[in-house]
Amino acid sequence: MTTTSLAPELVPDRIVIATRESRLALWQAEHVRDLLRRLYPSCRVELLGMTTRGDQILDRPLSKVGGKGLFVKELEAALLDRVADIAVHSMKDVPMTLEPEFALVAIGPREVPLDAFVSSKYASLDDMPPGAVVGTSSLRREAQLHARYPYLAVSPLRGNLDTRLRKLDEGQFDAIILAAAGLKRLGLGERIRATIPVGESLPAVGQGALGIEALSSRPEVAQWMAPLNDAITSACVRAERAVSRALAGSCEVPLGAYAEQHGTELHLRGFVARPDGSELAHADMRGEAANPEALGNRLAEALRAQGAAEILASLAPVIPR
Repeated sequence: MTTTSLAPELVPDRIVIATRESRLALWQAEHVRDLLRRLYPSCRVELLGMTTRGDQILDRPLSKVGGKGLFVKELEAALLDRVADIAVHSMKDVPMTLEPEFALVAIGPREVPLDAFVSSKYASLDDMPPGAVVGTSSLRREAQLHARYPYLAVSPLRGNLDTRLRKLDEGQFDAIILAAAGLKRLGLGERIRATIPVGESLPAVGQGALGIEALSSRPEVAQWMAPLNDAITSACVRAERAVSRALAGSCEVPLGAYAEQHGTELHLRGFVARPDGSELAHADMRGEAANPEALGNRLAEALRAQGAAEILASLAPVIPR
């Protein structure tokens, strides 16, 4: 976080943050609230807790009911109604294309972006016997699990983080795969038996990063949030989002993309797969960090050349748009 250089008359008097009410979402919003309070000591920073459709629909996979955009619509309505100034999101939940009324005004530093293996029975996926049940909420994870461990059973897992852990502890699953970032942020890092290397489970677009959304018609809010933006994380996430936007738009498909910055260069990896893991297109390339979207678009073209277009075409009839 950089120090604010706002003139005193431009410092806000009050900032309201719209947030989901799950424990992890509240942690994220409280984290941003505390950063803003340190940045603007005279400003009142408040939370507006909300329940989204994504939190309410727990009996069906997200891919069948409209995707992760269900987690942001109510928060965006609060921005439009001017009852909140910003909304805080996990970047992996933010649709790849925002409506013109909205803008991402800051992306904070990234927590560990890897997937985490959580189990009370086994130390890793490699230790699991044929037929053992792995729970996941993600088509991306499901496809990679099927491709690498075809002998394991993969079962849908919905609910907030505490609910997912409870289902594991009740014996409904032999193991579950979660984002390591959420576990670490809630002080549950000890539940992680192993983090899964990028080469074995490529992360979701934006995984581990927090985003701040505001109305595009309120440049003053973007100015308030500018010190919270992390340039390296922002470049990486922008490259990843460009891959997904070029290939799948707002669709929920088995797709992963992950970028790392080395000096002035980004290293970007991506894949698209069939949910059953029977076919997978993968690409890997480097490009200038100063133009992350161009690199993401080039990687998307490379994935198309590897067969991604055919995979996506075959999924189109069953994936909601």
